[in-house]
Amino acid sequence: MKKVCAYLSIVVILTLGLSNVAYSQAAKEETKTETATETAATVETATAQEEAPAEETQSFHQVLKTKYIEGGVPWMTPILICMILGLALVIERILYLNLATTDANKLLKQIEEKVAGNDYEGAKEVCRNTRGPVASIFFQGLDRVDNGLEDAEKALTSYGGVQMARLESNMSWISLFIAIAPSLGFLGTVVGMVQAFDAIEKAGDISPTVVAGGMKVALITTIFGLIVALILQVCYNYLLSKIESIVTTMEDSSITFMDILVKHRK
Repeated sequence: MKKVCAYLSIVVILTLGLSNVAYSQAAKEETKTETATETAATVETATAQEEAPAEETQSFHQVLKTKYIEGGVPWMTPILICMILGLALVIERILYLNLATTDANKLLKQIEEKVAGNDYEGAKEVCRNTRGPVASIFFQGLDRVDNGLEDAEKALTSYGGVQMARLESNMSWISLFIAIAPSLGFLGTVVGMVQAFDAIEKAGDISPTVVAGGMKVALITTIFGLIVALILQVCYNYLLSKIESIVTTMEDSSITFMDILVKHRK
């Protein structure tokens, strides 16, 4: 009886082992089949991608780089430098003007509270702790109020002109780059046209192939120069509007500030 049980156990174990082996082989064959199918699909996809036109796979950066080279590096590089320097100055001015923007009504209210209590040092401290040209000209007026209201008003006017000059700093350089960028583009256009006529003279024939090279340089440099000028011009006008807003606030606040001094000055 024990031998029969042992034989049955061996048969069961062998049967299970063979079934596991067969299942493993079947799974391997299925995996190989799936792998082969995926490989074939990958090959077909790669073939389709290789057969696709190169222009469809180019990114905007690659197209821009290609046009930069086609336009001629000696002429495109100065235009690019104008754009980089111009945008750097624009960013600097935007940051400066944003920091120069002040809530003038809040500042005037705080100063009036101090002046009403005859605390001119406290009013000066408020101006010291407030950034912007408005607070700076108020400080100059408060610093000279002991010499009389006329001296305080003169200080406001004089230091207001200094602050306006600081607000307009670097704006002339931005306008210079706005003028230079298209001029460089037009210069590249003229040079490209000269190259085209030279090629025509050497070839002794007017054909699109001969003229195309010089004309491409002419057109691409002009386009890039105009694009740079347009970008900088929009930024320049925005900065001008920002400066005008700050200057208007300075003038209105100065009038209100003098009214406060006249009202509370003993």
